[in-house]
Amino acid sequence: MNKLSYGKTFWNSFVGGMLTGMGNGSVFGAALMCALGRGRFDDWGGWGSLAYNPSTFDGFVNWCMILFGVAFWLIVQVALKRHGELERSAA
Repeated sequence: MNKLSYGKTFWNSFVGGMLTGMGNGSVFGAALMCALGRGRFDDWGGWGSLAYNPSTFDGFVNWCMILFGVAFWLIVQVALKRHGELERSAA
């Protein structure tokens, strides 16, 4: 029996994956800011709903962080599924 079922690992993998992935996304945003400045973004967009508008610089970086977080969470889910299969086959 797979002890690492989806229901047992969802919240741990979601929190860990999102925090790690969004941290990587923030590093990507910082590197982008260092390399380009604001580039072609007319507005910084750090207030209210503009913070999540992808046409503003802050919104673009925030969406990159969210996408990195979701991608890393999915990677963690695949890794836990495969690890559970290995445990099940070894038992």
